[in-house]
Amino acid sequence: MTTLLYDGSFDGLFTAIFEVFEYRYKDVEIFSKENFQQENMFAEIHEVITQQEKSERVLNKLEKNIGKSGIHQLLQVFLSEDQEMEKLILSAVKQSIKHPEENILKNFAHDNILKIAKICKSVSRERHRMTAFVRFEKLQDEIYFAKIDPDFNVLPLIRKHFKDRYADQKWMIYDLRRHYGLFYDLENCEFFYPDEKIDLNRYQQKFHEEEKKYQTLWQSYFTKTNIKERKNTKLHIQHVPKRYWKYLTEKW
Repeated sequence: MTTLLYDGSFDGLFTAIFEVFEYRYKDVEIFSKENFQQENMFAEIHEVITQQEKSERVLNKLEKNIGKSGIHQLLQVFLSEDQEMEKLILSAVKQSIKHPEENILKNFAHDNILKIAKICKSVSRERHRMTAFVRFEKLQDEIYFAKIDPDFNVLPLIRKHFKDRYADQKWMIYDLRRHYGLFYDLENCEFFYPDEKIDLNRYQQKFHEEEKKYQTLWQSYFTKTNIKERKNTKLHIQHVPKRYWKYLTEKW
């Protein structure tokens, strides 16, 4: 067994996949260095150095076989952080090279492809809910701040949505679970990685004076427009699951 260790990045993974074919490894597994726990003391360890050129060669080959939509599906699998995501992506690449004449991601008779489809459905649903349930709060420096805690690493998938929708204001979205975020400054929309976790108690002290008034007004509006006789908690939870309520000002 040969174990390839990569840096945890998307390009790092596809560099590793390139090297699986480059060195003709047969019995192989891929892990990020962060998640690797050596159980087989006899396994051969191969440390991968991320090389964008190698990554792009694999992705360009894949795009010819499964299209841009197929690449997007594999990105979703990567962002799912599923324990088997490296194994599933490697399996898809191998099948694509073996059967270049067909889009192997539509072969749901194959167990790994079916798993990929299920993961993509879950990630896509989470991405959609993040675009619907994110709430921004205005800070003293006129930047609108939002915190999220998604089940999957969907921040890269919602980047374009928020950049297009809120192009006229500065904003930040911070992933509480993964400790990184997006910052838009009216020109660029870039990822940022704080050295320390954001202290939410201190951040609330930086609210703009208008923010608390707005929150109170918004909560009052929902209270007064709520019709008790038409309350259907079960249906409401189906559309707005409880785990998203922490984002919604009207639920505080």
